Amino acid sequence: MLVVGLGNPGAQYEWTRHNLGFMLVERVARAAGREVRRAECRALVGRAEVEGRAVELVKPQTYMNLSGESVACLLRKRAGLAPTRDLLVVCDDIALPFGSVRLRPRGSSGGQKGLKNIIDVLGTDEFMRLRIGIRPEHPVSDTARFVLENFPKAQRAELETILDRSADALRAVLRDGIDRAMAQFN
Repeated sequence: MLVVGLGNPGAQYEWTRHNLGFMLVERVARAAGREVRRAECRALVGRAEVEGRAVELVKPQTYMNLSGESVACLLRKRAGLAPTRDLLVVCDDIALPFGSVRLRPRGSSGGQKGLKNIIDVLGTDEFMRLRIGIRPEHPVSDTARFVLENFPKAQRAELETILDRSADALRAVLRDGIDRAMAQFN
């Protein structure tokens, strides 16, 4: 199973809204006593056991909009893996209220450019995704700028709770399957 957290490489993006996928993958790796640092397919990869399942935790290093290149390469190199059952993508979602968690077994990109690229490169939207809401309470005039801004300090304390809940949702998918996890977390 590949668990791919979307984000952008580099210290300047570490605390941005668009890096929630990276943040969650790192949190899950730390909880398993592992690191995500092996370079492969223009991504950083780490193996871990989570909920009794062997997973590879992935952080594409291609920047958000080209994440599909890394995902496709990793899937090609792992004979027998199928996106429909062996790929879970974690990303931010500006359409969801801040802090909400949404699991889906498939679907459109919803405007999320990393997801869109993965769908385009793989030629399918049939893979699981865990979306974490970042929508503010006020209108956003420049979405690209907004997602690349750091979380304000006031939201960083909440971020810990949000990432904990997101990690619980990810573990539920691995343990119980997507349908049961959706019933519990959506």
